[in-house]
Amino acid sequence: MGSLFLLFFGIIYASQLVYHDVFRTFYSFYSAANVGQALGFFDTILNTIGSNIVWILILFIPPLLFVVFGKKVLSNKRIPIVYSVAFAISFIFVHLLGLFVITYEDEKQNSAYDLYYNSSSPVLSVEKLGLLTTMRLDLQRQLTNWSPVIEPPSIAVGNTYVPSEEVEEDVEVDDGNNNESKETEPEIEPEYNVLDIDFDALIENTEDETLRMMHQYFKNVKPTEKNEYTGKFKGYNLIMLTAEGFAPYAVSEELTPTLYKMSNQGYQFTDFYVPLWGVSTSDGEYVALTSLIPKKGVWSFSESSKNHLPFVMGNQFKRLDYKTVAYHNHTFNYYDRDLSHPNMGYEYKGIGNGLDVKKIWPGSDLEMMEETVDEYVNDAPFHAYYMTMSGHLEYNFGGNNMALKNKSKVDHLDYSSQAKAYVATQIELDRALEYLINQLEEAGVMDNTLFVLSADHYPYGLEYETIDELTGKSVDRNFGIYKSDLIIYAKGMEEVVIDEPVSSLDIIPTVSNLLGLEYDSRLLMGRDVFSNKEPLVLFEDKSFITVKGKYNATTGEFMSNSGENPDQAYIDFISAKVNEKYYYSTQILDKNYYDIVINQ
Repeated sequence: MGSLFLLFFGIIYASQLVYHDVFRTFYSFYSAANVGQALGFFDTILNTIGSNIVWILILFIPPLLFVVFGKKVLSNKRIPIVYSVAFAISFIFVHLLGLFVITYEDEKQNSAYDLYYNSSSPVLSVEKLGLLTTMRLDLQRQLTNWSPVIEPPSIAVGNTYVPSEEVEEDVEVDDGNNNESKETEPEIEPEYNVLDIDFDALIENTEDETLRMMHQYFKNVKPTEKNEYTGKFKGYNLIMLTAEGFAPYAVSEELTPTLYKMSNQGYQFTDFYVPLWGVSTSDGEYVALTSLIPKKGVWSFSESSKNHLPFVMGNQFKRLDYKTVAYHNHTFNYYDRDLSHPNMGYEYKGIGNGLDVKKIWPGSDLEMMEETVDEYVNDAPFHAYYMTMSGHLEYNFGGNNMALKNKSKVDHLDYSSQAKAYVATQIELDRALEYLINQLEEAGVMDNTLFVLSADHYPYGLEYETIDELTGKSVDRNFGIYKSDLIIYAKGMEEVVIDEPVSSLDIIPTVSNLLGLEYDSRLLMGRDVFSNKEPLVLFEDKSFITVKGKYNATTGEFMSNSGENPDQAYIDFISAKVNEKYYYSTQILDKNYYDIVINQ
C-alpha cells in the first residue's frame, strides 16, 4: 500500500512537471478530466519527457526504495498504536500550524492568504502553497463551484482616488469676461455604444442576490462614447484570425512581407499585449473573441457553448445576414470547438468535420486557405474566422513540418536552430495571408474587407534565451514577454499609431465600433481603443498596465512611466477594478448573463 501511495504522488509530480514545461502552467482537475485531448500533443509530450528524464526518474526513487527495502524493514514489525496516533496528531498539528501562518499573513493580493482563501492563480499558488495544496484547493473549488467573493470598491471624493472616467464634474471656467447675455453654443449630447437595457427593472424583479449585484454593477459602468471612428468600416466584410504563437519578432519585410505590410500600413499598436491565462491555451482565443476574462479552473470556451453570446463577431454578423464561417486546421473538436464555435454563429469546419487538409503536425495555414476561401469569397457580405496552426510548437526541423517546409528560407539567418525554426513556421502564416489577399483581389472584394489578426499567446515553446535572441534584447518576463502585435488592416486605409496600452480584451469593442455594430460597451471587459475611456491591461496574476505605468501584483512594485509613483489609493482603486472584471466575467459565464439582460 505504501509503495502505491508513493507511486501515485510520483505520477502526480511528474505529470505536472511535464505539463508545465509544455504549457507554462499546471493542469487543473477539469483539464485532467479531458486528458485525451492533451494526447494530441503526444510527440511533444514524449520529447518533453525525454528532456526532463533525470528529474522524472528522481521522483520515482521513493516508491522504488520502498519496494526494495520497505517490506524487509516492516515485514516482522507491528507498529504500536501509540505511534499511529502520534503520527495522526502530528499531521493535524502541522496542517493547523500551516493554516495559522497563512491566516495571519498579510492579506494583500497574491499573498499566501489571498491564494488560499480568495483567488486562484496556479503558478503562484504552487510557488507559495505547494503543488499538493494547490491541487487540493482546485478539487475543492471544482466540487463546490467556488468563485471569489469581491466587494466592489467604494468611490468617495477626498483621499480615495477617483478616476476621471468614473466621476464627471461640471467645472465653470472664469476667464474674467463672463457675460450672462453672451451666447453659448449648445452642447452636443454624446451618443454611447449601449443597448436599451432596463437595469432598474432587472434589479427590482430578481431575487438572486448575485444577479442583483451584477445588474447594479453594469448599470453604473460608464459606457464608451461613439467617436470619429464609429462605423468607419460599416458594411465591410470581416476576416478575423487568431494566429497560433504569433509575435512581433515574426514580422520581417524580407521573410514575411504580407505580415509586414499589414502591420505597417494599418492601425499600428505600439503597446499591445496578449497575456497568458491559467488553464488552457484556448483561453487566449476566448479573450480575443468575447472580451471576457477566462474563468479559473475550466475551459471557458467549452463552458460558453451553453450560453447566449450576442457580442462575438459571428453572432453579430449573423444577425445582419452575413455568411459566417470558421475554420481550424487541427482536430475539429479540440477544446470542444465543435460546441463553442457554432454557438458563436459560425458554420464551423476543422479536421474531421469537413476541412479536407493533410493531417500533419502542425497543419499548413496555406493549405487551409486554399481549401476554404472559395466557400465564401463570392458570397459577400461575409465574415470568416480562422484559428491557425502553422505557428505551433515545437520549434525544430525534426518534428515540425512547417519549419521543415520553409527551412531553406531561413538557413541564411544568423540565429540559433530554434529561432530559425520559429521564423520558418510564421512564413507559412504569411504565405496563407498572401494567398487569401490575392483571392480577395481576384474576386473584387479586397477593397471592402477588413482584417483583424492577433495571437492566442506568445510562443511559449521558445526558450527565453531564444526570445531574447529574436528581439535583440533581454525581454522582461513579467510584462515584455506578453507584448505582441494587433493587426487591423484594410486596403488603402489611413495609417494611425495607437501608442497607449491595449490588450486582446479590447479587440471586440474596438472592432464592433469600427464596423458600426450595435453592442453594449458596459457588458464587455475591454474598451474601444478609440474612445476616451482609460486604458487598462490586466494579467493572470492581477498585475496591470495603465497610462501611468506597470504594476506587478506579485511583488507590489509599481514602475512609473513618469518617474513619479502614484499614491497607494490609485493602485488600490485599479486593483479593485481588475478584481471586478475577473469576478463579473466569471459570473457572466456562470449565470448565462447575456441571455438574461438581452432579448435574443
